[in-house]
Parts: sequence; C-alpha cells; structure tokens
Amino acid sequence: MWPFGKKNRQPAFTIDPAYGDEQPRRLIDALAARDWRTARDVFAEATDPDTHAFLMEAATGVDGVQDWIEEWVAAEPDSTLPVLVRGCHAVQWAWEARGAKSARNTSREQFQEFARRLRLAENLLDEVTERDPEQVTAWAWLVTSARGRQVGPVEGERRFQEVIKRYPLHVIAHEQRLQHLCAKWSGSDEKMFAFAREATAAAPPGSLLPELIAVAHLEKWMSLPSGEDAAYISAPEIRDELVAAAQKSFLDPSYRRAVGWAPRIATFALTCEFTEAFEIAGRAHDLLGEQVTEWPWLYCGDPVETFTRGRDFVHQNRP
Repeated sequence: MWPFGKKNRQPAFTIDPAYGDEQPRRLIDALAARDWRTARDVFAEATDPDTHAFLMEAATGVDGVQDWIEEWVAAEPDSTLPVLVRGCHAVQWAWEARGAKSARNTSREQFQEFARRLRLAENLLDEVTERDPEQVTAWAWLVTSARGRQVGPVEGERRFQEVIKRYPLHVIAHEQRLQHLCAKWSGSDEKMFAFAREATAAAPPGSLLPELIAVAHLEKWMSLPSGEDAAYISAPEIRDELVAAAQKSFLDPSYRRAVGWAPRIATFALTCEFTEAFEIAGRAHDLLGEQVTEWPWLYCGDPVETFTRGRDFVHQNRP
C-alpha cells in the first residue's frame, strides 16, 4: 500500500479553496478585494445553516481579512454578520499563529499569540450569540475554539448542544466536536467512535455526516506507530464500516453535491483507499475529479502529491 512507503511524483493539480463552486469563489474573491458588500450578499444567499457554515469555512481561509474588517463592522453597526465573519476568521487566524507542530515544538511566543487571537475570536463570537442567539454559525465556531481554549468537557458539550438544538445535522459542528473528543485533545478513542457512530446512525440517507466514521478511523490511524497503523486500517471490519458509511452518504441516490462537499468526499477517498475498498475510493475520486483539498491529504504529506499518488493507485487497483 503506497501510504506506508515513499514515492515521489510531480504534482499535476492545484488546490482551489472554492472546490469549483461559484458561491464560495465569489465570496473568496470579494474578501480578498475588501469588497464587503459583495461578501454580505453572498452570505445572504445561503439557504440553510450548513451552506452558511461552509461559506464561512471558505471565508476563514482568506488572508488579510483582519487587516480591514473593522471597516465593515463600523459601516454596518446594526448587523452581526461582519462581527461573525471577523470572529470566525480569528479562530483560523489563531491556529495559523500556533502552527501545525506538536506542543513541544511550538514556541512560547506562538502559544501567546494563539491565545491572544483566540480570546479575540471568542469575544466576537460571544457578542454575536448575545445579540442573535439563533446564529448557528457563531455557536459552531465556538465549538471549534473550545478545543484551542481547552475548555472543560461540560462547556465543550454545552457549546455543541447550542448548535444541534437549533440545527441537529450541522456538519462542521459535528466535525469539530469529534476533534474535541479525540484522544489527542481531551477525549478518547471510545468517546470519538461512539460520537461518530451515533451521529451516523441518526443521519438521513445522502447526508455528509457519515464522513465522521472515516474521520474517526483516520484519526486512530494517525495516532498509531508505524506498522500498527497499516495493520489497523487494513482490518476487514474497518473496511466494512467505511463502505457502509459511504453507502449511506455520497453513494446514496439522495445525495446532492452542495457547497463544502469536496473535503468530505476526499476523506472517504483516502480512507477507503487505505482499507483497499478500491471501488468505493474510485467512486469518490469520480466525484472529486481534479478538485484537490488540503484536508485530508495533508495527513500524508503534501496534499497535491498525496492526492495525485492516491488517485493513480486507486485507478490501478479499481475492479
């Protein structure tokens, strides 16, 4: 299996943060151009909390927003949207300050800046929820920031419950809650898998929520030493669970592609490849086409190289 060896291949693709979709592309371009009026209009087109959150996910990846967004806040003081965008963006901005290395390889200065930016983010998001308690996206990003602030289990669960009592199927909130339940943060394998399986069981056919099963297995695989990781992800019972999750999700006839789709389908592509469910991985790649995402391919190195290598490997082994 290629993930456990080393191969070099020149990347053939690039990462499009909009995943080929027009709505997030307009939003990304508007924020990059400091055009908050267009950004406001794109958010107004969001028809449900998941779409709104997926657009916010795209917005948080735009560089430089913190340099000018106070102009938007000042221009529309009665609106919570610019405060929300600033707060959600500040969560991502905080993680950029911390970096992706382990705690022992992160400097004191990085941790201090991480904490400063997270405090800013939470103050802004708290302001939004005080002014508009039904703003689900604000609660969802408070689920994300809970991990960085290392809040206790009671507070972490409270924030998640604030989301799902308003929108029970919220994909990003579920993903972030699962991360908080990982052993590498404040949880355990048992809590992580119980959460993923419960959410998958409750999800309607065609939902993206069964992706949580794939994420949980990917996190477990990442936590294991070399050799044990390959043995774990190759187990037939894991392959069966991933196939069942895919069948309930993007393989169900009721599945419809929407904003934010690509990283979730890519997670199925990677994990099903690892467990040698090549037909399922191939069907995920059929949907992805040339859409490369950072997540989850970055878990195996350079995202473009990993995607390219995996795509070829699946194609060679697909029945």
